[in-house]
Amino acid sequence: MVATRFAVAVHILLLLATEPAGQATSNRIAESVGTNPVVIRRLAGQLARAGLVRIRRGPGGAELARPAGTITLADVWAAMRRPNLPLLPTHRGPQRGADPLGLRVPGMLRGVLDDAERAMEGRLADVTLESLRASLELA
Repeated sequence: MVATRFAVAVHILLLLATEPAGQATSNRIAESVGTNPVVIRRLAGQLARAGLVRIRRGPGGAELARPAGTITLADVWAAMRRPNLPLLPTHRGPQRGADPLGLRVPGMLRGVLDDAERAMEGRLADVTLESLRASLELA
């Protein structure tokens, strides 16, 4: 679910970075994303709490809170994910019993999956909203 929220949040931010001020209503963004305006307002609220957008009531009430070149995909990822909830969960394993393998596998996997998530976050930190916006112009 976090990956879908992340993709939609990037879409929202790209619209705010590319459209003239005052045109990025929740209805306009929802039309571009292909979802309901309520979903857009909820995600925009998360982006606002993370300091990535400013929201005013009324038409065209959203704008980037800082320059697109200073917003990374890692910022967006952090805004969309729930704290202390791993992207890639593991199974619990046996709660009781003598199976030594069953007791060790979840912990072993947790380390590998945490490393993978940190690597992904590192890559996301290399990509700015401005670089994405610029690549849209080239297409």
